[in-house]
Amino acid sequence: MIETEKQKEEANAFFMESLELLNQSDCRYMLGGAFAMFHYTGIFRNTKDLDLFCKSSEYPRILKQFKARGYEIELTDVRWLAKVFKGDYFIDIIFDSVYNICTIDDTWHERSAKGTLLGVPVEFIPAEELIWCKLYVQNRERNDSADINHTLLKYGKSLNWEHLLFRMDQHWHLLLSQIINFQFVYPADYREIIPKWIFDELIRRANEQYDLPPPKEKVCRGPMIDQTQYQIDIKEWDYKVCTIITI
Repeated sequence: MIETEKQKEEANAFFMESLELLNQSDCRYMLGGAFAMFHYTGIFRNTKDLDLFCKSSEYPRILKQFKARGYEIELTDVRWLAKVFKGDYFIDIIFDSVYNICTIDDTWHERSAKGTLLGVPVEFIPAEELIWCKLYVQNRERNDSADINHTLLKYGKSLNWEHLLFRMDQHWHLLLSQIINFQFVYPADYREIIPKWIFDELIRRANEQYDLPPPKEKVCRGPMIDQTQYQIDIKEWDYKVCTIITI
């Protein structure tokens, strides 16, 4: 995190020159992370990194633009993440998620929010996609539940709930869990923010599960939200890890 005024100035200079470089090269990207949170909630965090979201076909071009100008680049994880470095500061270039769930496509750009950062025109990832990504971050070391609650509190009345349900349709349990969490955290606010229809629909699905037989295979989906705490289930308790196959 940023602790001194000098660090803040250095980080801002790096972010500004990076965004101007991307805009001048016509690279397609959107901002997520702390700056998207600031856009939707007003919560500001001094941070040493910039989260860029782009399509998988775009990240090689972005990396090459930075490399041509002397920046250190890294293909951190070919499934979803690359990085750009300048001293203590860096950019995360995110083009997917580990399990290929939150894949960036053209619809993200179509629904993005326009704005500025440090005077540079930018796009922010849609609020629904911001929540979608964060619902899968429930590690012991980092849990984004509070970020989601703050986004719902400050932006929930403008949220496209139908689209969020579409995004979470496969793993709707996580959305229901978050809504229950929001009701607990904000008992005076949830009625005005969370539409009753989505709560009723998710509760209906949860009730319906009891009418079905249990799965024949013992699957643990825990690693999809926490990659460390559920290792014992896979390694010692004979649960199968849930994997998503892409073709």
